[in-house]
Amino acid sequence: MSLVIIANKGNEEEWQDQLTKLHPGLEVQIYPEDTNREEIKFALAWNPPKGVFANYPNLQCIASTGAGVDHILKDPDLPADVAVTRVVDHRLTRDMTAYLVTVVMAHLRDLYIYKQSQQEHAWLRHDYKIPEETRIGIMGMGELGKHASLQFLDLGFKVSGWARSTKQVEKVQMYAGDEALNDFLKDINILVCLLPLTKDTKGILSRSLMEKLPKGAYIINVARGEHLVENDLLELIETRHVSGASLDVFSQEPLPADHPFWENDKIRVTPHVASITSVQNVAPQIIENYRRMLTGQPLLNEVSLDRGY
Repeated sequence: MSLVIIANKGNEEEWQDQLTKLHPGLEVQIYPEDTNREEIKFALAWNPPKGVFANYPNLQCIASTGAGVDHILKDPDLPADVAVTRVVDHRLTRDMTAYLVTVVMAHLRDLYIYKQSQQEHAWLRHDYKIPEETRIGIMGMGELGKHASLQFLDLGFKVSGWARSTKQVEKVQMYAGDEALNDFLKDINILVCLLPLTKDTKGILSRSLMEKLPKGAYIINVARGEHLVENDLLELIETRHVSGASLDVFSQEPLPADHPFWENDKIRVTPHVASITSVQNVAPQIIENYRRMLTGQPLLNEVSLDRGY
């Protein structure tokens, strides 16, 4: 029996080394050079080719190498009886929060504007906003959203959270469902998207949603590029309803060289680096789930195929 890695991140051999170190004797193969596919019951995957899982007739579990699983669930030929798991990792969560705090504070203190002033040799001072006068709205209150919200509260921000289903987070003003979305948006100064990507959330950051934010609101997307309707954002920045955006994820990655985001001085682009999976940190939970699969125990961090998260 063996495990297959189906990924395109360039770190497949690092995964192979870590997994075999933790489970000596386990045969870890790398797609597409793997053989004896009838023996493979467990796949570790990131952005796999569509239809690839049909090549493994005895597959029981597909483990995402990251927190998201949309790259797996979008496969129309995904076997219905195969379990899908995601990564939940303290370092991944902490790194995401650190990124969000960094871009929020850079926005509040006008650091991007001062960088431009430096290039122009211009000694210009700007009034800045403080956390106590700023409400952050987080869309998506899973592990990442909860951790970020608590850190923002500690810094003095007012924090609201929105989720598709009812959740309670201490000291966070929570909203749930489509019927509460307008009330959630109306007071938000900085909107953070941490939603899972599903058929219901694709394109959710649209003109109709962003227009419900107060004039001058700022957008941060660290979830998936498909959440954002890019032209709507550009138009609302042009009309100054939205003051700007920090974007770490994009519908097409790498971002094309001729994309208008590169030249827009109100948009900050980072290359999907807000939070990166540590192979060394995450490999133990992959091996734990491999063992659980073999013994018929409940899997860690299994996602609902119906909900998409």
